[in-house]
Amino acid sequence: MKPSLVLDCSAACALCFEDEANVQSELVFELLEDGQALVPALFFWEVANVLLMAERRGRLTHAERVEALQLFEAQNFAVDPGTAAVVWHDVINLAEQCQLTSYDAAYLELALRSGLPLASHDKALRAAAQRLGVALLHTAPPTG
Repeated sequence: MKPSLVLDCSAACALCFEDEANVQSELVFELLEDGQALVPALFFWEVANVLLMAERRGRLTHAERVEALQLFEAQNFAVDPGTAAVVWHDVINLAEQCQLTSYDAAYLELALRSGLPLASHDKALRAAAQRLGVALLHTAPPTG
């Protein structure tokens, strides 16, 4: 199965929160039913952290966090092996050039390298992607 998009944590986690879930974010998981998302390895740590912090802050119950993790575990993600050279050079250069975190730049670099559209709710990441000619999957209005 060939990946059809690069998925970032913000777009992936939108369905986990009632105030962020919408028709557009559901599109991501509909695409994943028949396809696959390409993600950098850091995706799993980011998702786990978002869900854990949401539970600690009372946005999710423990049961909701477990359910969300089961949803993610059921997905067939393609994980980019990303070498240290890619991180130390390409990702950090993109982060500097586009004023992004290295985490966000990892998704942008992966979309650039793979030629796949990017699914993100992050405003700065979406803007940088547009400036660099990366196609965007319109998953939701951009946020912070």
